[in-house]
Amino acid sequence: MPINIAVIGMGYVGIPIAALLADTGLFNVIGIQRRSKRSGWKIDFLNAGNCPIKNEPDLPELIERVVKEKKTLRVTDDITVVKNMDYILIDVQTPTDENNIPQYVSLREVSYQIGQNLRKNTTIIIESTCAPGTTEYIVKPIIEEASGLTCGVDFFLAFSYERVMVGRLLYNILHYARIVGGSDPQSTEKAVWLYHHVLKSEIIPTTALTAELAKVVENTYRDVNVAFANEVALVSESLGVDVYEVRKLVNNLPWIEGKGNPHRNMHTPGAGVGGHCLPKDPWLLKYGVTQYGKKRVDLNVIEASRYRNIGMPEHTISLLQDCFQKTGRMKNKDQKIAILGVAFIEDSDDPRNTPTKYFVRLLTEKGYQIAVHDPYVRQNEVDFSFSADLDEVITNADAIIIVTAHKDYKNLNLAHIKSLMRPNPILIDGRQTLNPDQVLKQGFLFRAVGRGQYSC
Repeated sequence: MPINIAVIGMGYVGIPIAALLADTGLFNVIGIQRRSKRSGWKIDFLNAGNCPIKNEPDLPELIERVVKEKKTLRVTDDITVVKNMDYILIDVQTPTDENNIPQYVSLREVSYQIGQNLRKNTTIIIESTCAPGTTEYIVKPIIEEASGLTCGVDFFLAFSYERVMVGRLLYNILHYARIVGGSDPQSTEKAVWLYHHVLKSEIIPTTALTAELAKVVENTYRDVNVAFANEVALVSESLGVDVYEVRKLVNNLPWIEGKGNPHRNMHTPGAGVGGHCLPKDPWLLKYGVTQYGKKRVDLNVIEASRYRNIGMPEHTISLLQDCFQKTGRMKNKDQKIAILGVAFIEDSDDPRNTPTKYFVRLLTEKGYQIAVHDPYVRQNEVDFSFSADLDEVITNADAIIIVTAHKDYKNLNLAHIKSLMRPNPILIDGRQTLNPDQVLKQGFLFRAVGRGQYSC
């Protein structure tokens, strides 16, 4: 008899895991998605066998197969279907607010709704990234109170975090080790059993609290390393050298097959850090230890790194203003800036926590006219306007800032671009996207993050 699974949240985590579970032939899977203005369209889109996520290898074919051929996946907005489920996966967003405090509106809501409709012996797995302690101190009490059932006796609860990255969602889920932490040993065992039928990787059992901490530490580690690279980029600019040459030399120790370089791995600097995880997970880490830790811990390195990364859009804009100043064009009111890229990472349609929002706000506050371009992101995904027409965005622009290294921007026809812009055009490269010598050859004023050998 097939096992019934609900996956709540049809996003970058929920969609691929739901499709993979449905493809096993062992499970009937129902995706649950609110009919919100931003994401409600996904319900009918998925039920037609279409993939809402662009540029994801093998995912469109997988969705079409499990929806149209196997008929083991369907999507609904009716959360009461969880009353018939053996497993429930929670894949909702867990953002932080302007004060860096986690906002668990969706997580609390679905936990309560699950509790209201929960039957005995169901296993619930939280895949959304949470502050350490969230499973035990927030989700578990809500479900117990709403259901009248006892965790570890009447139902089972675990935390098992995703390690996905846009552009390789299926690969990462299938091949990266999966950490599974239960509220109790039996909850861990039941969650491990489920993932065993899907994953090709090692499954590592632990406690829920340990798994929660490991997830936010993984992403905080990356954020700190990116901040280090960004700081070296500022040093390189000050000293008049190329940070990418420095990085190449730092990282030139031999790589160990299958393990990378355990001694040196300087990350890539850039115009800002985005995505669902890195901008918020250090704050989730801080919140968890502040709320549930036994003693105070000052996260000096982690917080300073976060602020360094937050400050990179402002620094990139300072490169632009330096060019304007040195060419005697400081009147912001009539100047148009074209921003290239809305997605937080190249060749993706994912704009979550995109650095571009900071560029739009900061440049607008400084009095510039703004035009934004992206070839992949959908119009309803962000709260500022942008266009998919590159020529329209660039026409009559005084300057271009490349924020995302889309392949479209790596292959720009610089002569054509220059012909559309105003005289003495400026190009600011925030992502090592273009060859500086080719840009200069076309007559642009050029600056780039971390490339101190170029100045206006």
